[in-house]
Amino acid sequence: MTGFICLDKQQDISSFWAARQASKLLGEKKCGHTGTLDPFATGVLPVALGRATRFIELLPTDRKAYTAEVRLGITTDTLDITGRVIKEAPVTDITADRVEEALKLFRGEISQLPPMFSAIRKDGVRLYELARKGETVERESRRVNIYKLDLLGFSDGVFEIYAECSAGTYIRSLADDIGAALGCGATLTQLRRTKANGFSTESCVTLEEMRKMSRDELESLVIPLDAALEKYEKITVSEGQAKRFKNGGSLFKNRIDCPEKNGLYRVYSPENIFLGIGETTENSEELSVRKVLPDE
Repeated sequence: MTGFICLDKQQDISSFWAARQASKLLGEKKCGHTGTLDPFATGVLPVALGRATRFIELLPTDRKAYTAEVRLGITTDTLDITGRVIKEAPVTDITADRVEEALKLFRGEISQLPPMFSAIRKDGVRLYELARKGETVERESRRVNIYKLDLLGFSDGVFEIYAECSAGTYIRSLADDIGAALGCGATLTQLRRTKANGFSTESCVTLEEMRKMSRDELESLVIPLDAALEKYEKITVSEGQAKRFKNGGSLFKNRIDCPEKNGLYRVYSPENIFLGIGETTENSEELSVRKVLPDE
């Protein structure tokens, strides 16, 4: 089975475990997921099945979206409610207007320090492994984009936001930074990813729902590989060119119907069979092979 299924991951399970459960229900041994969600987070978790795992890196990553609940007056070591409280402060003077003013500081391109409790590697070791030992190491700030940041509600020191952001943005860090800007600290209490890698919650299914489905219903959930990559323009080649491409050979651009712009393209045979992803560059007259879909 080759394609993607979009899970609505439930709370208190790991992304890895969720992906494995989905693949077992579909009878596919090989699987992988994109964009790890923390166990306490819910929402969009794309799962690649079978040969689609080879194409995970080519899914769109330019924008993700989240809803989050943030509690003011508390700072934790993990920057979310699962961590140890390290500081508390009163929030009696914080209003919705003040929160809105603070949000203005974080719209657009900002510098963000990745949290210690993250999967980033430092000298080959993931930061969360060091953090669990009580270690803190120096990290480099990253430039990220917050395309949209809306205040959805505020009550009794708790506010809810909607954020659209670039890949690599940590909403836990964003919540912590907002709390610092307000002078009282803050920690993330709920997190739900609503968009990622071209998928949204509208196309998602929960593991509980999957367990109630028939085999045919389960298979109908699988999104074809090339449909998941539809952001890339389509090119159809001849039978001979298709064979060459499948064997890893480049194709001359002047011999195929290839657009002038450089980038990645979905390549199809005359029978409309998806072959893989080709790439054109500025200084080349060829469409080179970026990724071929292997035969089953």
